[in-house]
Amino acid sequence: MAEPIIQIHSMTRKYELGGETVMALQEISLDIQKGDFISIIGPSGSGKSTFMNMIGCLDRPDSGEYLLDGENVGKMKSSQLADIRNEKIGFIFQNFNLIPKLTAFENVELPLIYRGLKTAERRKRALEALSKVELTDRAHHLPPQLSGGQQQRVAIARALAGNPPILLADEPTGALDSKTSKGILNIINSLNQQGHTIILITHDLEVAKQASRIVRIHDGQLYENGGVWFADYQNGTEEH
Repeated sequence: MAEPIIQIHSMTRKYELGGETVMALQEISLDIQKGDFISIIGPSGSGKSTFMNMIGCLDRPDSGEYLLDGENVGKMKSSQLADIRNEKIGFIFQNFNLIPKLTAFENVELPLIYRGLKTAERRKRALEALSKVELTDRAHHLPPQLSGGQQQRVAIARALAGNPPILLADEPTGALDSKTSKGILNIINSLNQQGHTIILITHDLEVAKQASRIVRIHDGQLYENGGVWFADYQNGTEEH
């Protein structure tokens, strides 16, 4: 078997809050293979956001290792982490994070400008990304002129434009109704089938079930899928 695209070994992250030490992540270990579709599920305060920040190279562990494509990102400089985020990870957020005064096309094009691509190449990639989410006919609309589902598709196109191997989706359907959510999840499933590694962060078990692997995070610890906790989680009766 090929080396995992992500290898996390005994990762720990703690914070000081009100004079007390809070263990946000406790000795977490996880391997993710290239092409995996994995859901990280857990309630608010479970450590999901901290874990997402680690995987997305937005924060560093206090101890342990995080290897991305065999490189220890925990030892990289901030400028190197920025390059990793720009080239290897596409982010999809719950609240879209689009710039209201830029068109859909311009929002998708923006990260490519930061990468220093020439105008013709930027235009080609941005239009291709919008085509993948079936929004070329809305390319010149501003975000306030788009529905919530259309805005999320623009956000997905922005994440895709740089052709990153990893897509990190943080509650991608959290601000959408059930019908629109289904369409967004269909797009994410399609992207996985095209070869993208998908890491989906959610509190919703039904959304998590879209993935081929489900990992629960609770009190800063990870538990692989299986066992009775699925029913307990769904019913809100899991043990603490």
